[in-house]
Parts: sequence; C-alpha cells; structure tokens
Amino acid sequence: MRKKLFDIIKPNAIENRNGRVYDYIMIVAIVISILPLFFRGQYHLFYYTEKITVGLFIIDYLIRWITADYLFDKKGIIPFLIYPFSLKAIIDILSILPAIVLLHSGFKAFRIVRLMWALKVLTVFRSFRYSKNIAVLIKVVEKEKDNLITVFGLAAGYVVVSALVMYQVEPQMFNNFFDATYWAVILLTTVGYGDICPVTVVGRIVTMFSTFIGIAVVALPTGLITAGYLDELKKNE
Repeated sequence: MRKKLFDIIKPNAIENRNGRVYDYIMIVAIVISILPLFFRGQYHLFYYTEKITVGLFIIDYLIRWITADYLFDKKGIIPFLIYPFSLKAIIDILSILPAIVLLHSGFKAFRIVRLMWALKVLTVFRSFRYSKNIAVLIKVVEKEKDNLITVFGLAAGYVVVSALVMYQVEPQMFNNFFDATYWAVILLTTVGYGDICPVTVVGRIVTMFSTFIGIAVVALPTGLITAGYLDELKKNE
C-alpha cells in the first residue's frame, strides 16, 4: 500500500497516470490556497477553500512522511526521522502552519497572524515538486551547488568589502553600515535605484570599479545554471 502511494507522489511521476492526476490536483490546490493573498478583505468562500486545501496539504505531508523510506531508498527508522528536517518538508510545514493559525481562533493569541500570512507565500514553492522543468532546474542547482556556493561567497565578500570602503570614504552619505551594505547590494545587482549615490571623487571611482566587478559576479551563476540546464535537457532527450 505504501509503495503504491509513493509511486503516485514520487518526484517526476509523469509516466504514471495517477501521478499526473495527483500533481494536477495539488497544483490547483496550491493556486486556490494563495488566492486570498491578493485580497485585503475576509471572504467566507476563502475560509472554506482554505479548509479544503490545508486538508489536502496535511494529507500530502503525511503520505510523504510515511513513505520516506522509499524516497531516501533506505530501510529502518532513520528516513522517517530525517524527512521532517529536509528542505521540502520544512517548506511544506511552513505553508501549512499559516492556515492552521487562521482557521483555529485559539492560535490567534500568539499574535502572529500577519507573519503567518507572509509565510503562506511559501505555498508557491510546493508547486516546484509537481513541475518536471522545475525539477530539472533544482537538479542543476544541486549539481552545481559547490560552484554556486563559491560564487555567492565571492558576492558576499564583494558586498562587505565595497560597503566598508564606501562607509569610510562617504561618511556624509551613509549614516550606518547597513546603508552602505544596501548600496553595495543594489550596485551588485545593477538595479541602481539612485536613492543613495556617492558625492566625492573617491566614492565615484570606487563605484565605477565596483560596478564592473558586480557585473562579472552576477553573470557567473547565470552562466553556470544555463550551461547545466542545457546539459540536463540533452541528457533527457
């Protein structure tokens, strides 16, 4: 029985008709569950749809938990112990908790309803496991994780160093180090809001130099993911 359930909910169960139907049902449930986020008011229809969708999410979570040994391909109790701490399981439980808080008035005493609504956006990430293309992208990221970690480490170092330099050479523009860090991140992503900009010659020189470095740093992960994605598509063909 558990094996049949796993065959339905396992990743990339596209060849399984029941698996495809299950994926479509869960995607529809995810879309319906995030609809209330587009409205400020409270509507009775959303209350009932929330009950239905959260019920489906809880069932889905429990099924994945009781079939964890098939997911990790390991026997014993270990798979069932480690599953709740996996990234996908954490996202699942964080997307379920907001609905529980909102549906059960007793939880409102915690005064975290608004925070729960914000966390409910994580429900969107549940849809990733039901998309074959997203699954390929996740596989690419996992494959290139060492290189990506190196790149993001380089980016973090760039942000800290450039923020420290600008914090020292532009004291009149940055009231604190957080402002300098904000400027460095905006510069790194080449967004350039223009709300904070250097006024001294030294600051402008540092900005020009940092811009070229930022462009290179942003281009690296894009190239890695694109190349890996194309390789995976070729393998699947």
